[in-house]
Amino acid sequence: MLEAIHVEPVQRADACVIWLHGLGADGHDFDSIVPQLALPPTVRFAFPHAPHRPVTINAGMRMRAWYDIDPNAPMRGGDELDQSADAVEQLVHEQLNDGISIGRIVLAGFSQGGVVALRLGLRLQHALAGIVALSTFVCDQQRLDELASEESRGTPIFMAHGTADPMVPFHFAEMSRDLLQRSGYKVDWQQYPIGHSVCPPEVDAIGNFLRHLLKSPEDSG
Repeated sequence: MLEAIHVEPVQRADACVIWLHGLGADGHDFDSIVPQLALPPTVRFAFPHAPHRPVTINAGMRMRAWYDIDPNAPMRGGDELDQSADAVEQLVHEQLNDGISIGRIVLAGFSQGGVVALRLGLRLQHALAGIVALSTFVCDQQRLDELASEESRGTPIFMAHGTADPMVPFHFAEMSRDLLQRSGYKVDWQQYPIGHSVCPPEVDAIGNFLRHLLKSPEDSG
């Protein structure tokens, strides 16, 4: 089981956002974002730490990474990507065992973490509440029809990317958005004049997206 930082709500949790950090970071990378999202007081957050591994694109240096990146094939994942998706799926089952329904769970991720969030969210046999994919892309795009489940096409996706991103090219995200839309996914697309980062207007947009998905039951009806 992955180690994770948990931010518990003030009331009993009935929803959960599992948020995956980017290459070389850790679970603390986004834990400070929680108050800025202004979510209902029943939403739990889990910020797992990726394991340490050598990363080819960074000269083989060991760092926290969800999978190795081949500089010659940056949009291919491989076994390590699927292993990380399996590990995050265990966190999903942990929430299910705690009484949170699959339709009240969101997978979020930045950069490499977003690749994992998309891989897992698209292959699950049930629709999640949503997927938040930040500064990221769909890996192994030619295999999407093989990898994605029919049930996952009911999962709404928020995608945001910086037009000046030097790490994950903007067109990677555009290609991914277009592919997802052609495959029947509803994608809320946002772009910002920034690099490989998250900006305040983006945080506001994420909060709006999550509040819509994770309304408290008494607010829904």
